[in-house]
Parts: sequence; structure tokens; C-alpha cells
Amino acid sequence: MKTAQQWKACYLEPAFQAQYTYQGKDLGAACSGKGTSFLLWSPFADKITLNLYRDGGEGEPFLQQPMAREEKGVWAFRTEKNLHGIYYDYEIRIDGETKRTADPYAKACGINGRRSMAVDLSLTNPIGWEEDHAPEQPAERIIYEVHVKEFSWDPAGGFPSEYRGKYKAFLCEDTTLNAEGKHPTGIPYLKELGVTHIQLMPVFDYGSVDEAGDPADFNWGYDPVNYNVPEGSYATDAARGEVRIREMKEMIQSLHKNGFRVIMDVVYNHTYSLDSWLQRTVPWYYYRLHEDGSVSNGSACGNDIASERPMCASYLFNSVLYWAEEYHIDGFRFDLMGLLDTDLMNRIRTALDLRFGRGEKLVYGEPWAAGKTAMDPGFTQALKANFGKLPPDIGMFCDNTRDVIKGAALKPEEPGFINGRPGLEEEILDSVSAWCGGKAIPVKAPSQILNYVSAHDNQTLYDKLASTLEKGADIRKACRLAAGIYMTCQGSLFFLSGEEFARTKNGLDNTYDAPVSLNRLDWTKSLQERGLVEYYKGLIALRKQLPGLCDKSPNAVQRISGRWNKPGAVGFFVDNRAEGRSCRWETLCIVYNSKSTPERLTLPRGTWELLADGESSFLWKSPVRADANIAAAPGSILILGKTAADEKNCPADLFSGR
Repeated sequence: MKTAQQWKACYLEPAFQAQYTYQGKDLGAACSGKGTSFLLWSPFADKITLNLYRDGGEGEPFLQQPMAREEKGVWAFRTEKNLHGIYYDYEIRIDGETKRTADPYAKACGINGRRSMAVDLSLTNPIGWEEDHAPEQPAERIIYEVHVKEFSWDPAGGFPSEYRGKYKAFLCEDTTLNAEGKHPTGIPYLKELGVTHIQLMPVFDYGSVDEAGDPADFNWGYDPVNYNVPEGSYATDAARGEVRIREMKEMIQSLHKNGFRVIMDVVYNHTYSLDSWLQRTVPWYYYRLHEDGSVSNGSACGNDIASERPMCASYLFNSVLYWAEEYHIDGFRFDLMGLLDTDLMNRIRTALDLRFGRGEKLVYGEPWAAGKTAMDPGFTQALKANFGKLPPDIGMFCDNTRDVIKGAALKPEEPGFINGRPGLEEEILDSVSAWCGGKAIPVKAPSQILNYVSAHDNQTLYDKLASTLEKGADIRKACRLAAGIYMTCQGSLFFLSGEEFARTKNGLDNTYDAPVSLNRLDWTKSLQERGLVEYYKGLIALRKQLPGLCDKSPNAVQRISGRWNKPGAVGFFVDNRAEGRSCRWETLCIVYNSKSTPERLTLPRGTWELLADGESSFLWKSPVRADANIAAAPGSILILGKTAADEKNCPADLFSGR
């Protein structure tokens, strides 16, 4: 039998690539009224048998059908019968060894993904699916990260018991807090909050939760099994392959109807197990190996997908297009995008633009890896340092902004600007202009930057501040300052569900398999922390009215002027005008004060209105004229807007005491 190194050497031969790179998009099971086809790419198989089953879990096959070898390493079986709802797997003999495998190209599956299912996708569409479409592009991208089970698990959320933790919870449009009937939860709450995009944590079929087990079993889902199949534990019936498809489509349809665009968290950098369907069909083709034959583990999850190899690249590329076309997904968040290659990312971006219109689908990801990876020679990782090789319409989570605001995510005890670490003022100001023009990150435009201070991994914002602020400090006040900073930086905005009501995970920073009782959204806190929620709502609503901050163009940095800083405080002006659009405030003045004392300033001539401060983010609704001499309160943000254009530029020595 060949060693892993021998397999790798074979795949890197130009002759192999020329002989076995299949260009078709029809791999997998295609099922319609015209018949059913099964196509599998396995170039070194000696024999493949297709097994057909009535059941997706147990039982023997009712038919075992030898498959025929065709060109480019593809094996096929075709029939005029519509086999919708029939389950299948393959027996493959390679290099003298026979293995049973599900279909890596499957679009439906049975319980726990062990058997694939032939599906006529037209029969899975909910009523009105053909008319489903995303809402219009919003004035700003405000992305809210949600886990399907976390969203509706809390009984206090008012969701029907049979929908708790399920896709169908997103169809409920009248949920309220059980303890307070007038307080919205779920979809009504998100509409009031004002977010524009819902980023769903993994909803493809993953391996760490038993779909036939305890409904309370929990995992984040970053362990792919079937890349093109929805996760079954979120469906009301995981045993029927078509149900999970229909219910996921219903969820997306509901989110669209309620004004949200939908982003899918995709994990194309590794699989749940090295013994995957990919590995069983083409040994060692889809995985990276070091020179000594050891498995590359830049994901820290046991393996790295070889995105640079032609058939692997096509597999991932077609998967993205499939979710966008079949499920109407509006954007993709790439987990550990730094493990993928820039060629693939550029190819995906170009294809989405050609198919749906430039920028219609969002593409962004984590521009890092968990460790070194053994990428084949001649390719470049999509790391932060290599972002110059990606177009402006591929974005990244900006850990620079995150860490300078609140402290390093990987160092729980390290503070940032808002919790007392000195010397970060210039970096805070670089965050304001999305790091454009600086040397820290090769950024082309604010469109490449996602500003955030919390996500599903690492500590929640509340927990980070609780562990770094002095005892007795006002944590919620610091939360308001953190939100005020990243929501007034150029770039797109992102935050973890529940950040706005002081979500806590008791200080734990990696709760991927912790009980759902810890991970679930505690809807009672959305009422208990109503003041903080209102502060977020006001910032979000204000942000949508500020074109100077919403500008994603390469020239947006030119809107920022009059930057200044002193220990613990910074300030700047923003040109808030927009061509062809009347703006209530032509110039903004923004101050971040992390000190324990006020920061006083003298405003230039003109009519200035107070839009937000550390206590209220809704001052702009009934603006009060600001005094020429004003102060940013301790540990607070101050946002002012000038209502009439000034003949002269704002003076560089505007602020007192300098």
C-alpha cells in the first residue's frame, strides 16, 4: 500500500493534474423528474459499488449497483428513475483496501450524515421560495453573530417548546419574554436592535453532536462532516434528509422577510475527522502533509484542507456557489481563512460578483491560522500580511482594533485602551480610519475591515472587562465606551449576540462544547440590562446616518482630520458630507476618553449639536446645542455634529491644554 508521502508525490505530478482534473459541476447525486445520476471522483479506485437504502440510518441495501469508470477519474451510475428520498453510500476499493463511505458531494443525508440521500431540490422549497430575495443593501453593515441553538434555547425567550434550538425558531415573529409580555425576544428584538446582517455560526452538517441524542447536546459546530448539507440537530426531524433542507430555507426566507441579510460561517480549512468521506474517496489528496509525511495541523483541529489542489479548490469553490444559489445565502465568513490560499479566495470573490453583481455577496474571514501549514509550493496563504493580494471586497476580522480597544483576546489579563493600558492612543486613531495608509496592515479600503470587540471565541466583552478592570469599576460604562469606539470607526461593524446585554460565560474563553445552559442567550438579561441595550440601539441608529464613517471607498481615510491624542484620550474630525445626499451634520467631532478625569475641549465656530455621550446614544433625536467649551466625561465617548459648513478647516490646535 502507498504511504501518505507517495500519494502526495503522485498528486503533485503535472501528469496527474492533466489527466484527472475534472471540470464538471455535476459530481454527487443529481435528482429530478428526468432521472437520477450518481457521479463520484475517485481516480485511483479499482472498483466502486453504489449501495441504495430505504432508510438513512440502519438496514441493508435493497440494491448494490456497480459503477462505471468514466473520464478524468469519475465513476458514474445513471437511471431514468427519480430516486428522491433514497439513501446511498459507496463501497470503494483502492490500493487493495475496501472502504465504505458516504458521498463527499452529497446535498442531503440521513441521521448523523453516515448515509447520503438523493434529493430533488425543487421538492424542498418552502412556499414562496422562488420570490425570496435579500432586502436592499443597507446604509451600513451591522453584523450580529448567532448560533441557531443558543438563539432560542432559553425557555424565557417565549419560543414554542418544539422549536427551541431549531431552525423554525427564526420563523416566530411575535416572541416576548415570558416574565414580561411586552418585552420582545427573537426576531422582534433583532428588528428593534437595528442590526442588518445575521451571521449564523456553522449550519452545515457537523460531527460533534449526535442528531439522535439528547436535544441539549451542544457544540459550536466547527467540525464539518458534510459540507453541502444542513445540520440535522437544528431540524424538527433529523432522520428525514429533506426536512433539514426545507427548514433551513424557511429560516433564511423568514430572516429576509424581516429585513435581515444572512451570512453563513463556513469552515473549509479542516474536517471533523481525518477519516472523512474526502479521505476515503481519494486518499491524502484533500489534506496537507509535511515533508516527513506527518499531517499538517495549522488548524489545531487535527488536519488542514489542501485548498490549493485543483479538485479541492473546485470542491470548495462549488460549495460556496451552491449555498449562494440554492439557499440564497448573502455572504460568507471563512473560519481560519489564513489557511486557504489567495488564488481560491480571489476566484470565489470574482465568481460571486459575476453571478450576483459586484459586492452583492459579502466575503470575509479570519486572516490568521492556528499554526504553520504545509501549503503546496507556489501558493500564498490568505493571511493578514498578504491582504495586498486580495481585492478590497474581501474583508477580515480586525484583531488589531479588537485588541487595542479592550486588550489581547489571547491574554485574558491584558488590558487595552478602555481598561487602562497606556501608550495605545496612536493605534486607536489608526483604528478610526480602518488602518488605511498605515504600515500595520496592508489595507486597501475600509471595506476590508470588520471592527469588533467580541465574537463566539475568546471571552465575551463583559468577561474580558470584568477580569481586567480595577475592582469596583463600572463594567457597563466600559462596555459603552468599547461599543462607542468600534461603532465610530470606518469599516463594517460586527458583534456577538448578547454583547449588548452584558453577556457572560462566567469568564470561560472557549465554550465550544460547554453545556447549552452556559452558551444559550439569556433573554432575561436583555430586560435586566435594558439601559445597555438602548445604548447599543442608539449607536446603531446613529451610525446609519453618518456617511463619513460608513464610507467603504479607498479615499475614505481622507475624511478623517485633526487627529490628536494625549495620555488616555484621543479625538478627531470626520467629513460627513455625501454626494447626492443631504446630511444633517456636515462635520463630526468625536472624542474617546478612557481617563478617570474629564477631557475638556473648545469647539471651533459653528453650530454644534450633541449627538451622543457616555450616558445616552440617543441625544441626536432631540439634539441640544453644544457649548463652545465642553468636556468628554471620564471613561466616555463624546460625539458632536456641526450643522453648517465652516469656511475654514478645523484648526489643528482645537483642543485645550496642548
